[in-house]
Amino acid sequence: MANTSAVYARIDNRLKENAESILHQLGISPSSAIQMLYSQIVLTKGFPLDLRLPSEKPTVIGGMSRTELDNELMKGIQSLKSGKTYTSDEVDAALEREFGK
Repeated sequence: MANTSAVYARIDNRLKENAESILHQLGISPSSAIQMLYSQIVLTKGFPLDLRLPSEKPTVIGGMSRTELDNELMKGIQSLKSGKTYTSDEVDAALEREFGK
């Protein structure tokens, strides 16, 4: 048998259930997922995720007043009327430039 060690971690129940549901759909056990994470840490000699704060906080519709939302919608309408439109690829590229990966 391989030389193995146990890893113990405390995490939120809902987070664990949601993650394990996704892993199950992918056909990956929680142990395999942790093994993959540790393997990537060793291969990349660091944490394999880009952990950083966005340069600017994106606008959240739920945090806007009715007036602010109406103003933003009017900007969109005026943009359409002026013929200023963007493809989804252009929007994705602009968001990538502004907020990163």
